[in-house]
Amino acid sequence: MSQSIRKFNDLDVYKLALDAAMRIFELSRAFPSDEKYSLTSQIRRSSRSICANTAEAWRKRRYVAAFISKLSDAEAEAAETQVWIEFSVKCGYLDRRTGRSLYLEYDKILGKFVRMISRPEPWLLK
Repeated sequence: MSQSIRKFNDLDVYKLALDAAMRIFELSRAFPSDEKYSLTSQIRRSSRSICANTAEAWRKRRYVAAFISKLSDAEAEAAETQVWIEFSVKCGYLDRRTGRSLYLEYDKILGKFVRMISRPEPWLLK
């Protein structure tokens, strides 16, 4: 862990997740209005939840189990977002190239969570 990380929004994984969530928000504005309360809502909610769970994990880093639990929630939300991306492509709301790019962004996010969960010690408060 770098000394420059003092807040949750200093974390690379948080920055990547926030940027990806904002990209999803912008892209989902073009989704059909009949998807407003289903796919559009779901993909926005899961992508935003990654950031919220990361912030909660950061505040719970006094307790290894609580920290890992919130990181696991964030990881699960990232995987859920990938499912909604896949549906968005298959429904024709995102082109394949855009969908693939987003999917790969979430692969990076997932990898960061897996590493943090596998080795939480550097992140914990002493």
